[in-house]
Amino acid sequence: MSRLILTGWACLILVTAQFSCGGRPPAPKRGVVEKDVGSWLFRRYQKVLDIEVYIPKNRGVGHTASYVRKSAEKRGHLDETDIVNAVVMRYDTNAGVLRQLIMFARRLAQESGYTVEEKSISGTRVIWVKGHGEMWALWAAKRHVVKVGGRAVRSIPPSLVETYAERYPSKLKSGALEAPLPARAAPTKKKGKKDKYDPSSPSPDWEKYKPKKLPKNKDK
Repeated sequence: MSRLILTGWACLILVTAQFSCGGRPPAPKRGVVEKDVGSWLFRRYQKVLDIEVYIPKNRGVGHTASYVRKSAEKRGHLDETDIVNAVVMRYDTNAGVLRQLIMFARRLAQESGYTVEEKSISGTRVIWVKGHGEMWALWAAKRHVVKVGGRAVRSIPPSLVETYAERYPSKLKSGALEAPLPARAAPTKKKGKKDKYDPSSPSPDWEKYKPKKLPKNKDK
């Protein structure tokens, strides 16, 4: 009996230790955080198939969430500056995610009207993009690209960046925009499955097949 009680306490201590040691919350099933974050109220979710950061041979799906400023909703009037969006692009694999995000940011930096910089927001390394009436913070995580911002926003909410970074830790390193691109992902080789031998209908081994000479036609 005492052994069972000790085991139960040990399990309780273990579970408590896991949460107290700063375990990260899991990534949401639908990508985005569908709840209020600080002074920002969650209002809408949408799934999109047209994503900005395209990765060859790595399918991606976008998930978006809209948040409104609590004070603006209380006064009953919303401006563009009171709305912030979060976009989570989720890919089948991690291959090429960091590389393609950096290439995407470099292309924006070359276009007229965009300012692209590296910044740290709430301890998260991000690529900060401003131009054409928009402002975004982007970063790469495992199998994901995350962006927080929107049109006419005056600043990126640190609380939203922190909330998403807890679920999608940034893989960006300092100087990533100027450093050499990450190596391309090695193509995965799919091993072909061998057909099972069927004695009633055997498959010929074409690699070892040697054609025999046809007999001469005696009528000629």
